Amino acid sequence: MSTTYPNVIDGDAVETAERSVDINPSNLGDVVGEFARGTVADAERAIASARHAFPAWSRTSPQQRFDILDKAGTEILARKDELGRLLSREQGKPLADGVGEAARAGMIFKFFAGEAVRLAGEKIDSVRPGLDVEVTREPLGVVAAITPWNFPLAIPAWKIAPALAFGNCIVFKPAELVPASPWMLVDIVQRAGLPKGVLNLLMGPGSKLGAHLATSPDVDAVSFTGSQDVGPSVAAAAVKAGARVQLEMGGKNPLVVVDDADLPTAVSVAINGAFFQAGQRCTASSRLIVTEGIHDRFVHAMVERMKTLVIDDALKPGTEIGPVVDDRQLAKNLEYLEIGRGEGAFLRHGGERLKRDTDGYYMAPAIFTETTPEMRINREEIFGPIAAVIRVKNYDEALAVANDTPYGLSSGIVTTSLKLASHYKRNAASGLVMVNLPTAGLDYHVPFGGRKRSSYGPREQGTYAKEFYTIVKTAYVAP
Repeated sequence: MSTTYPNVIDGDAVETAERSVDINPSNLGDVVGEFARGTVADAERAIASARHAFPAWSRTSPQQRFDILDKAGTEILARKDELGRLLSREQGKPLADGVGEAARAGMIFKFFAGEAVRLAGEKIDSVRPGLDVEVTREPLGVVAAITPWNFPLAIPAWKIAPALAFGNCIVFKPAELVPASPWMLVDIVQRAGLPKGVLNLLMGPGSKLGAHLATSPDVDAVSFTGSQDVGPSVAAAAVKAGARVQLEMGGKNPLVVVDDADLPTAVSVAINGAFFQAGQRCTASSRLIVTEGIHDRFVHAMVERMKTLVIDDALKPGTEIGPVVDDRQLAKNLEYLEIGRGEGAFLRHGGERLKRDTDGYYMAPAIFTETTPEMRINREEIFGPIAAVIRVKNYDEALAVANDTPYGLSSGIVTTSLKLASHYKRNAASGLVMVNLPTAGLDYHVPFGGRKRSSYGPREQGTYAKEFYTIVKTAYVAP
């Protein structure tokens, strides 16, 4: 009998008639638990609870909010091994990555505990004699946080922590595919001292619950991380309802490798960026743009390294790449392999379904060569361990191809030239730029976000988070 987990609304456990089953993608016989599938009525109750809690919570002192967030961060860090194991078990990323993500979530809470007491305003001289002008920041109200399955602890943390730090109340809708880690996160934050209704957990189908949150006139802001297929409809609905909107919607990220690159560095950076965590990162390097002088050596070295990758159960010691998250993602990956072949790309290595000791969604990372920028495999986000190499003549062509995408999240270059690195940083049309580093891999205290169709609205993380989670008020005073 598997453990059942309820929704959390107004501080109370709320059971539902229907439940979803959380399955370990490394071992399909392992049931992580059964989780509530909320209804629209549950969503209404959660919104009403957050709305009722907001006046009191928004007027708590910065010290009170600091203490709660800091306590939550401390417990997350103390339990990072346990939380990381749970995350890897339900999502499929290797255990070291799961523990690392749990630690990152703890540090995010610690950081925003500090932001609660650092939020500042301004006192400005008026152009009219005898008047005082004050500019302050205030919380928005009720925030709907809608998160994806690929980072079930870190992404919720970087939405929940700043929302709470600045005095907002939250309705949190995690991805239905990975509910266990979010449930544990909410439990920790609740027990850190939150009043009832400040943080509500609403698990269940995004098509119903996410849509309802986006259209509710009682939700003041929607922070959504997910696909380009869903994000624009969320934004349109939220704007129509009068809510502030923040979207993160993925990428088709380029990694440029130029002739002067250090080959071992280039291979290490590309393998990590393209294939680690089964390519299921919005910042993954799915387009490898390589100048012709190093192209053949790079491809050969990539294939040789790919032959040594350890693809196995996420919880096994030594595993470098775990399974993909579920059968739908696996089917999508395999479909794109056929699309690539049909477009004339050469599947140089990998792509086969793998068998391991336990039945799971395992596949060998795949690399295409002889591809062109117009191919679907170079235009559409696959979200799996599949990379395509594009051969170019020189750096100028590489930069043009890198920027030739409707997305603009992360972009990287491997080079030993300071001149090229500096030029690329300035001219890459992306929100994140990496030099001699994987396109995936981020700090928690600096802004995160992209350009073009990758992102919409203010940045997430770091001090820039206040741009979304607070609103500016200007007050004039005649003494």
